[in-house]
Amino acid sequence: MTFAANAKLRAAVLGSGNIGTDLAIKLQKSDRLECAALIGRSLGSAGLARAQAEGIAISANGVDHILANPDDFDIVFDATSAASHHLHAPALEAAGMLVIDLTPAKRGGFCVPSVNLDQSLDTLNVNMVTCGGQASSPIAHALGATHADIEYIEVVSSIASRSAGPATRSNLDEYIHTTEGALRQFSGARRSKAILNLNPAVPCIHMQTTVFARVANPDIEAFTAKLREVVADIQRYIPGYQVLVWPKLDNGRVVTMVKVTGSGDYLPAYAGNLDIINCAAIAVAEEYAKRRLQGEQARALRVVQ
Repeated sequence: MTFAANAKLRAAVLGSGNIGTDLAIKLQKSDRLECAALIGRSLGSAGLARAQAEGIAISANGVDHILANPDDFDIVFDATSAASHHLHAPALEAAGMLVIDLTPAKRGGFCVPSVNLDQSLDTLNVNMVTCGGQASSPIAHALGATHADIEYIEVVSSIASRSAGPATRSNLDEYIHTTEGALRQFSGARRSKAILNLNPAVPCIHMQTTVFARVANPDIEAFTAKLREVVADIQRYIPGYQVLVWPKLDNGRVVTMVKVTGSGDYLPAYAGNLDIINCAAIAVAEEYAKRRLQGEQARALRVVQ
């Protein structure tokens, strides 16, 4: 495929639940990516109906649609379930497409763009951890960058029940294990714990994530300074990410809390959990597209010369 200077990479979104539908709509705002299709398993799904109304191509043939038309797509966002991703990934990777995994499958390496975006582009399977992992891993990273001895880190995320679709609910065990693994990786903590609360309150609550940690010789000033840098970086791709409680000591623990307000592309602004994982995934895909398109353009120039 030859790319013009203003070309976009064509992305397939696999999974027409809350996350996949929101992602497909968000992709329409990208300068480097085109949502070539939202793909589900039922033509009667609300997600496919919304995508069709937005002018996005749809299919109800699942991953088979992508595998039958591999030249139509450059990137696949998998927003199905962890179990489904383990089935999809080998065939998609064999087709040479970048697969960005929004399930807690842990097949590829963990990616949090504000922490390790560059390293994450060296593989064809990138795992976006979880929504709670995207909210808390940058905090864990800032904590680890300023403390050499972290005994324990715990994360409690609360999201509106209405923002959690069937796949999220069926993957709660995987959510816990994946989030805990990312916390240890990015902080260096010896132990970790993750909790997800699905809050049924009406009006719906906004996503909030609280991080607790036990560290030797806590340095609140250094941690706060590093966290300010990290938050500024996150807000480049997730504007609704804000700190509610800056680091402080409470009963011998370091505590901080963040809130994520969504842009309301599919569900209302309370669904910050959709924004934080989808905007992070798009940040990865856009950087991949930038590098790939620049490479194609450089090769085209060499041919002309």
